[in-house]
Amino acid sequence: MQCSIDTYDFAGKKAIVRVDFNVPLNEKFEITDDTRIRAAIPTLKKVLEKGGALIIMSHLGRPKGVTEKFSLKHIIGRVSELLGVEVKFAADCQKAQAEVAELKPGEALLLENLRFYAEEEGKPRGLAEDATDQEKKDAKAAVKESQKEFVKTLASYADCYINDAFGTAHRAHASTALIAKYFPNDKMFGYLMEGEIKAIDNVLKNAQHPFTAVIGGSKVSSKLAVLENMLERVDNLIIGGGMGYTFIKAQGGQIGNSLHEDDLMPNALEILKKAKEKGVKIYISSDTLVCDKFAADANTMVVPSNAIPEEWEGVDAGPESLATWKEVLLNSKTILWNGPVGVFEIPTFAKGTLQIAQNLADATEKGAYTLVGGGDSVAAVTQMGYAKKVSYVSTGGGAMLEALEGKTLPGIAAVME
Repeated sequence: MQCSIDTYDFAGKKAIVRVDFNVPLNEKFEITDDTRIRAAIPTLKKVLEKGGALIIMSHLGRPKGVTEKFSLKHIIGRVSELLGVEVKFAADCQKAQAEVAELKPGEALLLENLRFYAEEEGKPRGLAEDATDQEKKDAKAAVKESQKEFVKTLASYADCYINDAFGTAHRAHASTALIAKYFPNDKMFGYLMEGEIKAIDNVLKNAQHPFTAVIGGSKVSSKLAVLENMLERVDNLIIGGGMGYTFIKAQGGQIGNSLHEDDLMPNALEILKKAKEKGVKIYISSDTLVCDKFAADANTMVVPSNAIPEEWEGVDAGPESLATWKEVLLNSKTILWNGPVGVFEIPTFAKGTLQIAQNLADATEKGAYTLVGGGDSVAAVTQMGYAKKVSYVSTGGGAMLEALEGKTLPGIAAVME
């Protein structure tokens, strides 16, 4: 049974909270972006304010065992500063019984990196390159068996469980999906997770129409399932970025050296066909900014998207396309944006992505619900200063992508069961 963090009685109880503190560190182990830590603070403070004790668990990076570089001890200072209490540290997440026993209401303990153990992800490590299929099968079975004790130990530390790590919600890991069963009546989402789930529901279940999805990025292959799922829900589908050239070439256009996937052209044509059958309007750039080399100082010009000269490459949507897209977006009630529509990392090629961000800000001001999800589009909207001008910016790239594909996320399902 799922509980609510707002109504749950934490007084005198220990709460184990799965957060996503997978933050970037420089060579001096200094945090270069603490966004993910700050995002979890409201949930952590709630437990302390209501008289509970905190046991915080997270992963950091992709270690193959205990590694100094990926130790969570490097972030204790910043977590303590933001939380307003001195956070204690357990140097082994599986041997923290003594530290947990000493934990009093109002205190916080951070466990060492969960992924120092193979059991967190449930995948064997250290297999020889020439391992046989049977050896791989046996190793996997062994990790799955030991994973049970791993989860049991984590669960033994606390009276209740909170999942506030949307960034790992699409993984059926020990700390995100398996541990919840040990707290049948004492499991809940944190504020970050609640916000993400509500945002997903706002676009996938409760969208007001007209509903427009802007799907960008470099490859159709990475967004194929999202495009197919969106066809069932939207009125308008704007396809931008490098993936648009696969659609243009599939329809017989000349795309020069533009990024594309020949093997996905049949899928592109099928999407266009399905859209027509369902009455979904698809918008692909009619004109394109092209360059003669992939660099900031390249020569550029605007040409029709289906007539890109040889040796030239499409890198951004053209002004005609952007004018059309703007009209569509400003007349929408719900907008989802996943993926940039140009090479936004290079300022010369960022105009299209910048305008999409501006359009979403303007649509939000007019009363539309706007969700930005997916790593690159989130980076774009944040760098360009529009993060606070849209309705919601998702923190989970892979998790958001799988949610938009229509998949059930294990980390969410485990708490809702």
